Amino acid sequence: MRKFLVVLDDSRECLNAMRFAAMRASHTGGGVAILSVIAPEEFNHWIGVGAVMREEARERIHAHFEVFAKWMRDKQDVDPELIIREGEAVQEIMSHVQNDPEIGVLVLGAAVDKKGPGPLVTQLTRTSGSLPIPVTIVPGDLSKERLEAIT
Repeated sequence: MRKFLVVLDDSRECLNAMRFAAMRASHTGGGVAILSVIAPEEFNHWIGVGAVMREEARERIHAHFEVFAKWMRDKQDVDPELIIREGEAVQEIMSHVQNDPEIGVLVLGAAVDKKGPGPLVTQLTRTSGSLPIPVTIVPGDLSKERLEAIT
């Protein structure tokens, strides 16, 4: 089954990327893989403190995932999978794409503020030529109705 890989982070534009991935998966009989990356700099503390912080980050990711997963199951009839990796976001995304042959499309949300589309979109579009799959960039300010019309 072809899966849409979408990145779960704290950005506002993440919501539209999630919606798009779920709607496309629902309409095409695909699946959704949700990837969240825990940055290593979050744990540059004493070993005990770092372990507690890592566990708290994982709990926060699971809580956010469950919100999106419930919506995907209830509204789009898609049961997403959660992948949590630790490291630098772009490297971990690239690695996951290259190691999971079922990933067919990477879906990213683009910020709409004056600072640009966001660090992930900026960095991954620079290296998109080396990815074995297409990248879909979803504008963060699209309405639900427009997303439904597009998908």
